[in-house]
Amino acid sequence: MARTIRESLASGSGEIASAQRPVEYLETVEAYNRWAEVYDTDGNFLQALDSIEMQRLLPRLVAKVAESGPVRKLVDLGCGTGRNTRRLLEFAPQDAQVVGVDASPGMLEVARATINKEMEVDASGSERVLLDIYDLLQSPPVPPECSKEASGVISTLVLEHIPVAQFFEGVAALISSGGYFLLTNMHSDMGSISQAGFVDTATGTKIRPTSYSHTIEEVLKAAEEAGFDVVELDGEQVRERKVDETMVEQLGKRANKWVGVTVWFGICFRKRE
Repeated sequence: MARTIRESLASGSGEIASAQRPVEYLETVEAYNRWAEVYDTDGNFLQALDSIEMQRLLPRLVAKVAESGPVRKLVDLGCGTGRNTRRLLEFAPQDAQVVGVDASPGMLEVARATINKEMEVDASGSERVLLDIYDLLQSPPVPPECSKEASGVISTLVLEHIPVAQFFEGVAALISSGGYFLLTNMHSDMGSISQAGFVDTATGTKIRPTSYSHTIEEVLKAAEEAGFDVVELDGEQVRERKVDETMVEQLGKRANKWVGVTVWFGICFRKRE
């Protein structure tokens, strides 16, 4: 069974063991329900980096899906507050269905409110977006009907919280044969030091969900065993990003302590037919 980051850092090295504020560990869904209110505003630099990368990768993914046939359905797996669900709407064809699924009702509530607010300005997407519950920690996976048979799936900064084989089992349950899957996640170099979490503004306590530090090699092996092949996207098979000093202003002050560390990776897969 995979070790959590909490277990790996229990020896006393890394950010968790040396944290100056009290830390509370919660089940992942409960943690994200509590995080939802401040998730988009708490200065998460990894989320900022992911948004930059996805702005480049998403249109390339949609184009690749379109090369294989009509883009009928695109799913944002672990959509959270809808950060990339909204971006999918920008790049998807007008007749494509966009679906966001997440295990956290709190995150979906924020996503729904944000998307509805944007639809007041642009009503063209009001019937194109569906949001529903899908818990990747449930085994076997039981995705909602609206998310099945997708021609393209994205999942950004989600894998950290799921055992890797179980994660790909959940992806495979969504996607059609020949469909494409774009994955981004925290890099294991970062996972050897820290993990996702936020500060509860009411108590000052650091809240952390369950997290795993999956290496790229482990991810590739699990994907292959689940029936996925790596495909090149934007000229790379595996895209890795290290924080350098020139990025700090754009990513926010919390990126300062990560200068020189590889913190993010992205890979595109295709489900074998």
